[in-house]
Amino acid sequence: MEVKQNLTAIIGNIEAACRRSGRNRKDVHVVAVTKYVTADRAEEAVEAGILHLGENRDEGLSGKFDRIGDRAVWHFIGSLQTRKVKNVIDKIDYIHSLDRLSLAKEIDKRADAPVKCFVQVNTSGEESKHGLSPDETIPFIEACREYPNILISGLMTMAPNTDDKGLIRQTFQSLRQLRDKVKAMELSHAPCDDLSMGMSNDYTVAIEEGATFIRIGSSLVG
Repeated sequence: MEVKQNLTAIIGNIEAACRRSGRNRKDVHVVAVTKYVTADRAEEAVEAGILHLGENRDEGLSGKFDRIGDRAVWHFIGSLQTRKVKNVIDKIDYIHSLDRLSLAKEIDKRADAPVKCFVQVNTSGEESKHGLSPDETIPFIEACREYPNILISGLMTMAPNTDDKGLIRQTFQSLRQLRDKVKAMELSHAPCDDLSMGMSNDYTVAIEEGATFIRIGSSLVG
């Protein structure tokens, strides 16, 4: 199916979720996760009206960036190795996986201007997932004050791969509550306005719980 048709269906689901939760549709941004598709397919997404593209490897990002460039807003959504920062820093607009001070230090060193970062939080408690524990998150954010090129725009999490909607919702609620605590601190380096959460199988629940960026791959671009 064409990306444009997929996007039309997804937008309908987003609008319905926003109505249910009393939210403004304009506050929800779709990041097309293009890590498993070709540059042609990524370009099709841009031509369909998608502004945000997400990649999780430096090689995939470089190839698509060379083709699409500044026609998209680029998100690095995978775990980022410190040694790979230099390969992506001049291409990306957002990093969704800040989870350690060594990475913050390297981003700060390599960047020419503040980089919008999401702190990755493991709100599900699953050992298989990356990210800080909720208890570690605020001290980590406070420590990032030392790095002027780190701008913490929000928090990110991934829900468990389960059919239990209650558990999924709880995972997202926990992130929103933590985000609200950070936001209330009014830190200049961490406005923390955004929530990156929700993927193809759970994005409507994420929107109901406050997601501002949803990361959609298979149901959008394949």
